[in-house]
Amino acid sequence: MAQNKELGIIVYGATGYTGRLVCEYLYKQYGVGGDVSWAMAGRSQQKLEQVRDEMGISSEVPLIVADAGTPSSIDDMVRRTSVVLTTVGPYQLYGSDLVRACAEAGTDYVDLCGEPGWMHEMIAAHDEAAKASGARIVFSCGFDSVPFDLGVLFLQQQAEQQLQAPLSRIKGRVRAMKGTFSGGTLASFKATMAKAAKNPELVQVLTNPFALTEGFSGPAQPSGHKPVYDEDLASWSAPFVMATINTKNIHRSNLLLGHAYGENFVYDEMMLTGPGEKGEAMAKAVAADTSMAEDPRQPGEGPSKEERETGHYDVLFAGSDESGNSISVSVQGDKDPGYGSTSKMIAESAVCLLLNPDESVSGILTPASAMGSQLIDRLQANAGLSFQVES
Repeated sequence: MAQNKELGIIVYGATGYTGRLVCEYLYKQYGVGGDVSWAMAGRSQQKLEQVRDEMGISSEVPLIVADAGTPSSIDDMVRRTSVVLTTVGPYQLYGSDLVRACAEAGTDYVDLCGEPGWMHEMIAAHDEAAKASGARIVFSCGFDSVPFDLGVLFLQQQAEQQLQAPLSRIKGRVRAMKGTFSGGTLASFKATMAKAAKNPELVQVLTNPFALTEGFSGPAQPSGHKPVYDEDLASWSAPFVMATINTKNIHRSNLLLGHAYGENFVYDEMMLTGPGEKGEAMAKAVAADTSMAEDPRQPGEGPSKEERETGHYDVLFAGSDESGNSISVSVQGDKDPGYGSTSKMIAESAVCLLLNPDESVSGILTPASAMGSQLIDRLQANAGLSFQVES
């Protein structure tokens, strides 16, 4: 566990699109110094100064030059801080040395990764080192997979209170979402697809819901690849592009939490499109959509402030058990998922790790297993998320 360091949090990738939003949030929410000291890091001192000045951030916020292509600069950065927050993706291209350095140094780490193949590799390569050093390495601290990972945790906590047992079947269903994917998310998606085309083993990782639960495979899971009609929800559901990563993280959380959801736990994730012929037609249209693979946006590109501010999302988690008991909860966010809400979620994840040192937990973790209810509380208090019991 990284304590008594020069800095609390270093934002690596501070000059990028999402990195800027993170810095803007940290400065507005936590100022300079105090309980949350933080710094901006990137490849160019000149660009860091330019971005800091453009955003009206105090010159008291330190600037640190570090480059993924120079491992020694990464090692130096990691040794100076308690938590590294990185927005520099695709992580499979630029993130491996940073994970290694944090795992070795005992420095906590958060990212926005939605690249399960790379995560699988990092767990194999660095989980033991992180456990030994006390580092908490937490992938997927943005829209993938915080609302989903914590939504399932929140629902299972309700089940423990009401039923004294977990729910064996949960459906994650996106009811509403307004916003776009980031250029960085698209770059990660394309990098993963390009790598998978050359590596059949990676295809197996991408299609295996238990790819991140080393040594454990649970029951058969719904594929989520085709439109289905959910009788219990009276609605058609369509494939959801984030399900590939979210489902894997949620099964990893279950493993790391000592199978608190049960070893027979079944989870899938889709988008509700409504009832009747209209809902069916929309579900089929979503399933046939290939626009993400063809989207021309590049890392660093994103929507206007107005588009971010008017975005939102609403996710339903409907759970049941073998006895016919059912409970539903929802998670809602007040900004567009890919940028406005994501930048707040990863910032609060870093702050949560900083302010809540825990020597009992280390290794390569998930938001639910690393921070759990502490992060839920922070997100509701500060980041515009709400977690609500519906039935």
